[in-house]
Amino acid sequence: MAINRAELTYYKNYAKYKENYADKEIQLDDKKLYLFMKRFVDILLSTIGLLIGLPIVFLTSIAIRIESKGNPFFTQERSGLNGTSFKIYKLRSMRIDAEKNGPQWAQKNDNRVTKVGKFIRKTRIDELPQLINVFKGDMSIFGPRPERPIFVEQFAKEIPGFEKRLLVKPGLTGWAQVNGGYDITPEEKLKYDLYYIENMSPSLDIKIIFKTLRVLLTGDGAR
Repeated sequence: MAINRAELTYYKNYAKYKENYADKEIQLDDKKLYLFMKRFVDILLSTIGLLIGLPIVFLTSIAIRIESKGNPFFTQERSGLNGTSFKIYKLRSMRIDAEKNGPQWAQKNDNRVTKVGKFIRKTRIDELPQLINVFKGDMSIFGPRPERPIFVEQFAKEIPGFEKRLLVKPGLTGWAQVNGGYDITPEEKLKYDLYYIENMSPSLDIKIIFKTLRVLLTGDGAR
């Protein structure tokens, strides 16, 4: 999908006036009806997704256990709406001792990722358990990807306005994810996330769905 004029103008202005965007107050009062309907959509889609995805998660968990010992699932603390912490659910794609040296940002061709892990990361199967988080209300289907509190704190110091990502619930997929994912910097992610927050709408969510399908088919942005 080609970038439209409104998006292009937003990104140009953002690149030129980053500090102004960091100080800009984002009002969501006019989004109340949309956010109410969005929660209904989240419950509906997460329920359908869990019913369809359960066999995939079950078979994948067996494959993970065969390749490496340890729990095929893992939970991790993430920052949600207004900075509230929650436990995110994922299928394990790395070795059980992946963070023996402390929290680390995932790298391209990361040697901590297992063979099964490479496949489930590329296809995003490792994210399927997060439908539970969506159903519970920790997350939404659409929104900025949830970061770990330690990285939120770090990026908030380094990147003006980074904390504005916490104005909405984090998402299973999002505008930044379908426009580069792990291949773009946190600062670039912020640009796309702020665009989404300021322009949230059913039409933009539909656009994200189609771009997400393309990412799932191509594996773009995976690590």
